[in-house]
Amino acid sequence: MDPLLNFPQMPPIGPLSGPSKPGAGAGSAGGEGGVAFGDLLKQALQEVNQASTQSEEEARNLMTGEGADMHTAMLAVQKADLSFQMMMAVRSKLIDAYREVMRMQM
Repeated sequence: MDPLLNFPQMPPIGPLSGPSKPGAGAGSAGGEGGVAFGDLLKQALQEVNQASTQSEEEARNLMTGEGADMHTAMLAVQKADLSFQMMMAVRSKLIDAYREVMRMQM
């Protein structure tokens, strides 16, 4: 008995579609339900800002005695720190990519 016969059949792969609107470039949403790159960056920055705000609030609650859970405060601070480090790494990569594009000769 062939073990490959037991695999379920996959639907065929359809053709790739191009930009949905004429003139849609790299800065716009690609395909159906796509999100623009700028919107993704804005969302990521908002999440980093939210994590920072939450960590400040948790630390303030811990210092004033309102929040007795030190573990939650420490986790919030570490999450905000990691988010900030990741944001700075992405920023550095974007700047490096921009500089590389600017060095290209036409």
